Amino acid sequence: MTTVRVRGIYTTALTHLLNDDCAVVQASDPIRERFDEEFPISPSAVTVETTRDRQGVSVSGDPAGVEAVATQLADLAIDTFRWDADTPAGAVFDAEVIEAEGGRGAVVDLGDGRRGYLKYDDVDGYVDTGDRYRVQVREPTPPWDDDRPLVSPTLEVEGGLVILSRGREGISAAGNGDRAAELVGMTDLLSAEVPDGWGVRWRHAAAGADLEAMGEALERAVDRARALEAAVDAADVPGDPREVASTGETAWLWFGRESRGALDESRRAVEITMAGHHRIKAADRTASAAVDFAEAVCGGGLEDGDFPFEVVARKFGPEAGDRLELAHGKPDGRLISLGRGEVTDWDPEGKVTVEREIRGSGSYDALGTPREAGDVAVTKLREGRWWYPTTYRSEDGESKGTYVNVCTPVELFPDCARYVDLYVDVVRRPDATVEVVDEDELEAALEDGHVSEALAEKARSVAGAVERALSK
Repeated sequence: MTTVRVRGIYTTALTHLLNDDCAVVQASDPIRERFDEEFPISPSAVTVETTRDRQGVSVSGDPAGVEAVATQLADLAIDTFRWDADTPAGAVFDAEVIEAEGGRGAVVDLGDGRRGYLKYDDVDGYVDTGDRYRVQVREPTPPWDDDRPLVSPTLEVEGGLVILSRGREGISAAGNGDRAAELVGMTDLLSAEVPDGWGVRWRHAAAGADLEAMGEALERAVDRARALEAAVDAADVPGDPREVASTGETAWLWFGRESRGALDESRRAVEITMAGHHRIKAADRTASAAVDFAEAVCGGGLEDGDFPFEVVARKFGPEAGDRLELAHGKPDGRLISLGRGEVTDWDPEGKVTVEREIRGSGSYDALGTPREAGDVAVTKLREGRWWYPTTYRSEDGESKGTYVNVCTPVELFPDCARYVDLYVDVVRRPDATVEVVDEDELEAALEDGHVSEALAEKARSVAGAVERALSK
């Protein structure tokens, strides 16, 4: 059974989902209290962590374990998306500096179109374009994030409770006090022999581990260190950008609005969970404490009803006068910004109108009308709806047509509207003709495995309904 460590705002829900088919380990104190069961403090083969933007999770670790966990989570709901990372956590690359101007680090080429970010402090403090390093992925980034994976020249491996680092010496433990000192002293009692040139650092979770678990973790880390060292040392000195070795896999899961609803249901089986629990926590980092406080004080009464859009929007946004970005996700994992506009109208039922001034020239896709500076795009968004319309108007108010985007249910976060575009769209031209467009792109995404059959069928159904409504 795969051992899994879970952290972040989805922890309770994911622990409930995974606990039957996996062995959840290193659980936090709140999780132990909520489940009223024993979770072993033992090495984890897979780690599941909430992404920094709280839109989904990363799944990293042993390839077989990652595949099992990611496959299970990918079936959570119709708008759950899964992608495999091409720069997984722990992978080693030969890198070449391609941008080293200003800031605190340099952009490096990892080969095959992959990029990484190398901090100056992790090398000599000074690098120049063309310099080459052998680096390891320390923090991978999801495909929808603009940030590049953080890489470092120090090689590390994990054993679930312990980290081995090449080029560092000695034994240390996270935290302070007697227990940290005990972990350092107990290491000498373990049978695993740490390779020369590798330092040992016990993680916080090791403080509650027994000697057997510590021994298993260290043995696992030692095996991984020897394998990685052999693979890296067998390669030539850093050369052209390429992948040199890998210590595991990383998969990314993006959760849409319906996915967050499914996670609410999973959490509700364990703990009082208000309507929109994960939707609110994903919207704003400061909302987590407010949600926990409300659930603790008000109890199960908050579980009834729908997502409280008005309360959340008035507290965190968006409201009239705010600036809202259209964060246009793609089924292959990319995120494209369609720009920011002003919220000109707001409705407590979850409707907002956003106006954007158009710059540039050309024509509007599928509408066939000219795109001119001074045009205004008026976008009407509604929380939870599978589509939204944008009407383009000239500077003097003449309509240039309406473009209806079919997408996963819209989420109106404080600074952006989030969804994943489903390719197929509906247009209403100035002459009142209505047409469904880009169906071939949806079919291509289906064939490529980026969209499930159920999601593709939903997109077709929504497009058909919108077409009939616009044709009346």
